[in-house]
Amino acid sequence: MPIQYYIYLCLALFSIGVIGALTRRNVIIVFMCIELMFNAVNLLLVAFSKMHYGIASISDKASTVGTDGQLFVFFIMVVAAAEVSVGLAIIVMLFRNTHSVDINFLNRLKN
Repeated sequence: MPIQYYIYLCLALFSIGVIGALTRRNVIIVFMCIELMFNAVNLLLVAFSKMHYGIASISDKASTVGTDGQLFVFFIMVVAAAEVSVGLAIIVMLFRNTHSVDINFLNRLKN
């Protein structure tokens, strides 16, 4: 499959994530949109990694070129999991205090 298809898919997913994160007021939906953006980047990293591995394996079968993108994906997934756990803890505490998950109530945490 050509790399352009992956680029278009990732562009669409990332755009949906950005639009959702900027326009929604529900904190849970904003977190889901951020995770969608992370997954779009992960898919693009894996696609480029596979492309570079395919090119390098033609000349050298024992080449490890192209595995860097997959390692970056692993670290992004670890950071995303940590972000979700901290974010959900904040959302639960916000809901306990305000009985709402509206993002405008986060301004009240400043005081």
